[in-house]
Amino acid sequence: MRGITEAHMRVTSKGQVTIPIEIRHQLDIRAETEVEFEVVGNVVHLRKARGTEDRGKRVLAQLLATPYAGPSTEALMALTRGEE
Repeated sequence: MRGITEAHMRVTSKGQVTIPIEIRHQLDIRAETEVEFEVVGNVVHLRKARGTEDRGKRVLAQLLATPYAGPSTEALMALTRGEE
């Protein structure tokens, strides 16, 4: 696929810019993909955020590594049944 080197887009009042579909395809940027901005002089570089490919796996691992300090299953069930 031939790379795009230039595209002109308008910034919305909320500071949002639409990334052209050709660039999204080239960089495999989809909904919920995290991106990084780097300012070099008066140029802004946009790229897929590094290390976000397995973000879901990292978040899950962190949750599983965190000890649960809440009520037990039995206590929660007692609350749903209205038991004191």
